[in-house]
Amino acid sequence: MHSIRRRELLAATAGLAAAAIAPGAAQAQTRWQVATAYPDGNFHTRNLREFTDAAQAASGGLLQIQVHSNASLLRMPEIKRGVQTGQVQIGEILLSAYGNEDPFFEVDSVPMLVTSTAMARKLADLQKPYVEARLNRQGLSLLYWVPWPPSGLYTNTPVDNVDALRGTKMRTFNALTNRFATLCGATPTLVQQAEVPQAFATGVVNAMVTSAATGVDVQSWDFCKYFTPIGFTRTKNAIFVRQRDLAALPAAVQASIRAAAAAAEERGWAMSDSETVSQQAILAQRGMTVAAASPALMQGLMRIGATQAEEWVAKAGDEGKRLIESYRAAVA
Repeated sequence: MHSIRRRELLAATAGLAAAAIAPGAAQAQTRWQVATAYPDGNFHTRNLREFTDAAQAASGGLLQIQVHSNASLLRMPEIKRGVQTGQVQIGEILLSAYGNEDPFFEVDSVPMLVTSTAMARKLADLQKPYVEARLNRQGLSLLYWVPWPPSGLYTNTPVDNVDALRGTKMRTFNALTNRFATLCGATPTLVQQAEVPQAFATGVVNAMVTSAATGVDVQSWDFCKYFTPIGFTRTKNAIFVRQRDLAALPAAVQASIRAAAAAAEERGWAMSDSETVSQQAILAQRGMTVAAASPALMQGLMRIGATQAEEWVAKAGDEGKRLIESYRAAVA
């Protein structure tokens, strides 16, 4: 039934962009579809719905936007391509999951490069022109992006140092977490968020590094005993629109969408910081042990992060070197 429903939804969205483009039809209502892989309770999805509601209201009835959450229309690996081909008009992705496509999509996933909100904002400001240029070449336009709360280690035994991770089967979600697991001596396995509970239940993985928000989403207390906050990264979700569809709207509506996106970005950053506290509290309330990382663990993580930063610069070339140098100068 799910696959049939999904095919029906995809068929229904096909051609919507073309139908909305003609200048003569500018006063007719335009229907947009939005695809995200995250569940309705996640703060990213709540923020996305606020954004689409605001954009819809500001259009004066010209734009109707429907959000398809929890990968109900497209799975996360399909979303970016789905926007490029016009299956949907707006998509939300974990940008670093596309690091194999371009290293500038994944710089915020270099472990221990960013360990505070202030540092995350500096990196985002410097990273944005590079990302926007790359998306523009693909017919996409960045609307806004919002970071996840800082990550922690989910395990069933205490982690006092990096060696405690050796031999674990670690869930990863992009190329850099894959490399991180390898450098820890763990076996990396790529698992999408919606599939995490099953992966733990079947023994495919027995450890992961991700935010407390994701831990709550997947009810990690059902399969993990310990959450150790480590900072690690502030990876960002990117929300983008197909340029052709945006350009087809009246200029005033385009401006209202941009304004709603700017508000969503500011709101989302604040929500991310709030989630850092509230979601860790939920993990503790559900019986998980939430304990500060030991100095030995943090030292080991910083060594791995330095190695991965060097590897990222080697992959990203001169532009990547300039970005990292500018960032380090800004946070010094």
